[in-house]
Amino acid sequence: MRQIVHFTDLGLIDFKKCWDYQEKLFNEVVDKKTTLRNGNGKEAGATHNYLLFCEHPHVYTIGKSGKEQHLLLNSEELKEKQAGLYKINRGGDITYHGPGQAVGYPILDLENFFTDIGKYLRYLEETVIRTLAEYGIIGGRIPTATGVWVDAELPLKARKICAIGVRTSRWVTMHGFALNINTDMNYFKGIIPCGIEDKAVTSMAQELNRYVDMLEVKEKLKTHFSELFEAELHE
Repeated sequence: MRQIVHFTDLGLIDFKKCWDYQEKLFNEVVDKKTTLRNGNGKEAGATHNYLLFCEHPHVYTIGKSGKEQHLLLNSEELKEKQAGLYKINRGGDITYHGPGQAVGYPILDLENFFTDIGKYLRYLEETVIRTLAEYGIIGGRIPTATGVWVDAELPLKARKICAIGVRTSRWVTMHGFALNINTDMNYFKGIIPCGIEDKAVTSMAQELNRYVDMLEVKEKLKTHFSELFEAELHE
């Protein structure tokens, strides 16, 4: 039986507004699980699952294990770039979000799918890897660095195309992935992305040397997400 996942594309949305919305959905799922919990577990399918897509205006976010010195801009420079800055409750270090980047936030009760965080992260990566393959871009993994990379097997050439950072509690997930499509890569010069100093970042547009249709990429991401998670997306 395929799990139902409620899908919404929020379009271009302020990071804090979207974070608050994620927290609302996340807390609703966790609270329902707490209410339903008994000696025999919970009813199958009793909790809802969500997948949010969006883009954000220019913003830098620092995860729980992030270091502030990985932000290379002062407050004045942040204002000049019209970029926000938030310390947030996901894993990982500092990253950038902005227009032209497809951000995906799954709020899933993993007990409706599988209880394995490592597998969950690999499935998010695989969703992106399969999408990139449709454009002739070979995405790969680096064992010590979560995310999706181009030329992953070549240490001196490897460049990150998709960042992943999540939070989980009681097997409920939030935050997710950020795939660079037509992203302004100059904004990454203001940080040490994900705290990794010896690796570059890239985008689909940069790899293909052309503009890439965002809606088309999002549809492919949805398809591969549905296949991997055996989910049925309801809009």
